[in-house]
Amino acid sequence: MSLYTALRHFADSYALAMILVLYLVLCLWHFRPGARAYRTDAKLSIFRDDSHD
Repeated sequence: MSLYTALRHFADSYALAMILVLYLVLCLWHFRPGARAYRTDAKLSIFRDDSHD
């Protein structure tokens, strides 16, 4: 088996599964209960530098 074939097999199976798991973890990390303050801060950050002269 050549190196290319071995790397191709790894990328087609295990690497794809690891990338999918990492994507799901990062998406769910955003919606954890402890992140509510960060989400609120990010939501209101566009209004932070408004000046009403």
